[in-house]
Amino acid sequence: MKEFPPSSLVIASRESRLAMWQAEHVRDRLAALYPQCSISILGMTTRGDQILDRTLSKVGGKGLFVKELEVAMAEGRADFAVHSLKDVPMELPEGFVLGAILEREDPRDAFVSNDYAGLDELPAGAVVGTSSLRRQALIAARYPHLVIKPLRGNLDTRLGKLDRGDYAAIILAVAGLKRLGLESRIRSAIAPEQSLPAPGQGAMAIEILAERTDLQRVLAPINHLATDRAVTAERTLSRTFGGSCQIPLAAFATIEGDRMHMRALVATPDGKQVAAAEADGPAEAPAALGKQIADLLQAQGAAAILAACKADADGDAAE
Repeated sequence: MKEFPPSSLVIASRESRLAMWQAEHVRDRLAALYPQCSISILGMTTRGDQILDRTLSKVGGKGLFVKELEVAMAEGRADFAVHSLKDVPMELPEGFVLGAILEREDPRDAFVSNDYAGLDELPAGAVVGTSSLRRQALIAARYPHLVIKPLRGNLDTRLGKLDRGDYAAIILAVAGLKRLGLESRIRSAIAPEQSLPAPGQGAMAIEILAERTDLQRVLAPINHLATDRAVTAERTLSRTFGGSCQIPLAAFATIEGDRMHMRALVATPDGKQVAAAEADGPAEAPAALGKQIADLLQAQGAAAILAACKADADGDAAE
């Protein structure tokens, strides 16, 4: 049986400024709990960081951001990895589990522009940058007069492209900007009613090897139960629909008392077909609520929308 608390821990992280902030935040939380433990960070570059000329939906999806970190854990070079939960695939590779979910930061999307205060102000033909099919679909549905173009790279790279004039505005996550002290770049936070967040947006997750039950005990004090339950509902729904970033899918759960409320939608990338649903359920049964809303979306025609998304993705792959 491994010692508790451990004498040392190694955290695997992507090397982007936001990823390192997140790893350092976890390190500091654990250092306060276990002052005798030596905690270091292993910075790594992933395939998702290297491929910047194509959208994620066309190059392999969210797993591109976590594979190298999982290899480091499997080889014993790292004990666990810290991720933005929205970047974590809905189905983890065999032998890996999420060991803790930290309290969620602001889950909303951020409108960032040097010249305009919000999407409503953008003139016809203005170029909006986003790396997300979900955001693309939601903007296209409400603002068909805007031009939406892909936006890849880390947070600083994306802001640099905006500042160069490549885009009139870009859409980012409020959470990442706040964590890096860049809240002043946010011209407006977009209400969930207008731009429903991605499953897990704003939350950080810690991934471990399933066999490392010792780490589950180490991480238990920083697991945030309400966030854990909310994102379980969201990810259960996403998993039902394949959990792919080739599908514009949004899901957002909130908890009040012992009740959970969740809203979700799936759409075609052009925003012309949308299925939406919402429901309430016991907070202690998040997976059941996620499955219930998946059924409601199916009743709203989600299958036809998913088929259209798949046809688009297959067509892109053939090009």
